[in-house]
Amino acid sequence: MHAVLRLGAIAAIGAMASAAIPSLAQEAWPTKPIREVVPFAPGANAETIMRLIQPAMAQALGQPITIDNKPGAGGTLGMQEVALARDGHTVLTGVDTMLTINPHIYKKLRFKPGEDFIAVTTLATFSQMLVCHPSARAKTVSELLDLARKQDMSYASGGAGVPGHMAMELLLASTSVKMTHVPYRGPSPAAQDILGGSVPCGFLTSPVVGPFVRDGRLVALAVSGSRRLAGYPNVPTVAESGIKGYDATFAEIVAVPKGTPASVVQRLHREIGKNLALPDVRARLLALDLEVVGDTPEDAGRRIVAESRKWGEVASRIGLQVD
Repeated sequence: MHAVLRLGAIAAIGAMASAAIPSLAQEAWPTKPIREVVPFAPGANAETIMRLIQPAMAQALGQPITIDNKPGAGGTLGMQEVALARDGHTVLTGVDTMLTINPHIYKKLRFKPGEDFIAVTTLATFSQMLVCHPSARAKTVSELLDLARKQDMSYASGGAGVPGHMAMELLLASTSVKMTHVPYRGPSPAAQDILGGSVPCGFLTSPVVGPFVRDGRLVALAVSGSRRLAGYPNVPTVAESGIKGYDATFAEIVAVPKGTPASVVQRLHREIGKNLALPDVRARLLALDLEVVGDTPEDAGRRIVAESRKWGEVASRIGLQVD
């Protein structure tokens, strides 16, 4: 059975007399075009992944698949459209913070981020890269932390509650160091201000800051995940830099509204998994520092619950509340 995402547990869906989409269990699926809602601006990792596998999936399912970007409010605008959808053909695709962090920081919503979705699969995992402007004179994590202990320092992120913000706050909480958060509307403007020296450093996605690291305009100190990035083998993880136990790995996921029949969840999972396993797809994603996963709905749900607990503690510690 598939699993409903809850903040404290994963509950299997049993007989659902009041299921939101009951008729789909008795008929062939899909019966009309599938709408993939990506609740972030064009160019997001999840969109890149889905566009790679979209043609083959559409052919296998016998229906067109459209990708619809609905950015805003940390993903909650697009999430709401999917959560309230009742057509059985609307799917959510995006970074897992939608379900692991948003439930803790967005309270005034028409839906419950931690309860109203069923995990289909984890598409891929990724890290954030901690970079600094050369003028910061920090080339390692320990050097940056030492500087922050001696003087007031700030850091940039792509916005409140996004991976880069939470990765830095986890680092600061792990070391009892304080820095001032400067949020931006996405990783690109944050990177531009670090490049300009307005803000000394920040955790940002490697496709955005990697080119500046390679040409020497930014210094890469570490990556947030448990493994080094294939494209940057000389950049250590934060844990390798002396912060034992640190791991801020994030994921791109696929989910559907609560009430979607298990047969639909399994069909989606099966077709996505087939395409993620293709060598050319894996190679292209690895070049973007995305590590393919393609796990089961149950494993994807368990991962989200575990990550929700971890990031909920961080959000509580820093008093992060967006609305």
